[in-house]
Amino acid sequence: MRLFKIFQTHVFITVSAVILLMSMSYSQLAYSADSYQLGAGDLVIIQVYGEDDLTLETRLRDNGKISYPFLGEINVSNMSIQGLESLIANGLKGDYLIDPRVTVTIQEYRQIYINGEVEEPGGYEFQPGLTVHKAISLAGGFTDRADRKKILLIKESNSLGRGTSVGLADSVHPGDTLTIDESFF
Repeated sequence: MRLFKIFQTHVFITVSAVILLMSMSYSQLAYSADSYQLGAGDLVIIQVYGEDDLTLETRLRDNGKISYPFLGEINVSNMSIQGLESLIANGLKGDYLIDPRVTVTIQEYRQIYINGEVEEPGGYEFQPGLTVHKAISLAGGFTDRADRKKILLIKESNSLGRGTSVGLADSVHPGDTLTIDESFF
C-alpha cells in the first residue's frame, strides 16, 4: 500500500511538471508572436469576419507598405500583428462597418541570409524557433574550412551592418544575416 502511495505521488509530480513546462512553452510562443514586428518581405493574410471582399493576401513591399481596400497605402513596417489589426479595424469602423473584427496572420516570414563557409550560402525562409545551428543546417551545414567558433550575426535592424559574435544556440530572427568565417587551421 505504501509503495502505491509513493507511485501516486511520483505520477502527480511528473504530470504537474509536464503541465508547467507546456504552459511555459506556450507563453514563450505567445510572447514571440506578440512582439514580432512586420517588415519588407513578410507575406500576411488580412481577414475581416463576415466580409470576404476585405480578405487580402499581400507581401510587404520594400518600403514596408501595403495597399488595403478603402484605406489605401498603409505603412506597416515595424508594426506588430496586433497593431495592424487595430489600425485596419479603426480605419474600417464607422464609414464602412460598425464593429469590424480583423485578423492578421503571417503566411510566410521574410528570409534570413547565410554567408561564408556553409555548403549552400543564400537566403532561407525564417521559421519560428530558429537557432544559429538550425539555420546552418538549412544551408547544408559547415564546410570543411569553417571556423565553427567564429559566427557573426547582423541584425536586420542594425543600420551600421556590424556583426556580433554568436553561438550555435542563439536565436535568429527574420531579416538577420549570418556569416561563418573560414578557419586558418
